[in-house]
Amino acid sequence: MPTVDDILEHIGEFCFFQRQTFFLLALLSATFAPIYVGIVFLGFTPDHRCLSPGVAELSRRCRWSLAEELNFTVPGLGPEGEAFPRQCCSYQVDWNQSALGCVDPLASLASNRSHLPLGPCVHGWVYDTPGSSIVTEFNLVCANSWMLDLFQSAVNVGFFIGSVSIGYIADRFGRKLCLLVTILINATSGVLMAISPTYTWMLIFRLIQGLVSKASWLIGYILITEFVGLSYRRTVGIFYQVAFTVGLVVLAGVAYALPHWRWLQFTVTLPNFCFLLYYWCIPESPRWLISQNKNAKAMTVIKYIARKNGKSLPASLQSLRPDEEIGEKMNPSFLDLVRTPQIRKHTLILMYNWFTGSVLYQGLIMHVGLAGSNIYLDFFYSALVEFPAAFLIILTIDRIGRRYPWAASNVVAGAACLASVFIPDGKMGITMAYQMVCLVNAELYPTFIRNLGVLVCSSMCDIGGVITPFLVYRLTDVWQEFPLLVFAVVGLIAGGLVLLLPETKGKTLPETIDEAENMQRPRKNKEKMIYLQVKKQDIPLN
Repeated sequence: MPTVDDILEHIGEFCFFQRQTFFLLALLSATFAPIYVGIVFLGFTPDHRCLSPGVAELSRRCRWSLAEELNFTVPGLGPEGEAFPRQCCSYQVDWNQSALGCVDPLASLASNRSHLPLGPCVHGWVYDTPGSSIVTEFNLVCANSWMLDLFQSAVNVGFFIGSVSIGYIADRFGRKLCLLVTILINATSGVLMAISPTYTWMLIFRLIQGLVSKASWLIGYILITEFVGLSYRRTVGIFYQVAFTVGLVVLAGVAYALPHWRWLQFTVTLPNFCFLLYYWCIPESPRWLISQNKNAKAMTVIKYIARKNGKSLPASLQSLRPDEEIGEKMNPSFLDLVRTPQIRKHTLILMYNWFTGSVLYQGLIMHVGLAGSNIYLDFFYSALVEFPAAFLIILTIDRIGRRYPWAASNVVAGAACLASVFIPDGKMGITMAYQMVCLVNAELYPTFIRNLGVLVCSSMCDIGGVITPFLVYRLTDVWQEFPLLVFAVVGLIAGGLVLLLPETKGKTLPETIDEAENMQRPRKNKEKMIYLQVKKQDIPLN
């Protein structure tokens, strides 16, 4: 009997309904960017020094310029140019004593300033920035700098837990319901974070955002992939991720216009409430409905799509897999990801590639860094680098297939870590790998565990994000170039493992475990069956 792909060939693979749905879900993809990388602006750490009321009074009395005040009262850099003494310590002197003059006031206390005692900042800090961040508001510097790391770690922990748990829920109870619930929770927790009075409350709401935001983004990806026909599936998958890059570019501009973190958090969160209107705009996935033996509801959705596209549904395609109606409803299980040999192989390779993508992406940024000192321009240029990656995939994916461009992008990214002096920016390579793993991940699993498979495998990306800083900073203590060597090996292994996966170019999405297990085998009988069905006289339904 016909599959959803067969029917979409008649009612439109990428017509009005799919274009409208893609645009709506692309907006959702763009709004995920501030959550994924918002720490760059929310947690910006400006230059700072100890606040001292006595120094402020002396500076006012002596009419010092800022440069003179820093020169006379702030400790210099530590050994090997360390900024810690200058930012986290102050001279332990009484700045209110009358013996201090306006010209080099510390000269009367010691001939060499290095002999003066230093102590921690007692009265807080002064930050050299016109705006604000969670760092400046909650003083997450010096001894409290670990709290900024915890803030970002909470998001990644949320990503990991949410990817696994919500992925299961979406495959068990439906894409649409799970999408709307995660949108509501994400929007509410984002607003509550913006008005949080303490660091603890802010951390809690950021964790909640992590629990639902990435899962919501991936559910949107699964939905649009299941709504379009075979020939458009890879294109919308890539451009759905391009929408995320557009979100990065827009975020740079919004952050520049709103340098205060609370207003920035409000601005990037409030649009999420508009996505609740998707209840009336986006139906449930017919593929998921079929996997749950809800064929009547699936046909209702298909007829709705046909009407929106201005097409009629042939009578010969009005039945959907009647041989499965008497079977048991397929419920997703984590064991389904490893129970059969081919799917088990797919799962392990995909998990490793998600992990590798995160490690290489962040490792390149940490080791190579961004040129210049303007955080907004640096971020903007870094986002622009990701656009060529998408177009390279579009140019190669139909001509060459999935495996070879994906493997090559991993190898290039690994080589960029090893030879960063000669390759200006390896981010484009790893961006291609990221987009490819997301696309192929959805193509390798049958419908009833597709969402679960993508979310479980992508959770390894969050583990990679947690350990990458340790790989970079700890291994450099052993040898400065050691992390680059590790990243290169990791990337080369990922590229080799990709070649063990089946090529998905030109293949329909698998609907069952058996179809996923036999993806490397030709499906001639199925093709002949479809051919005979298409040859039947098409009688439009009234």
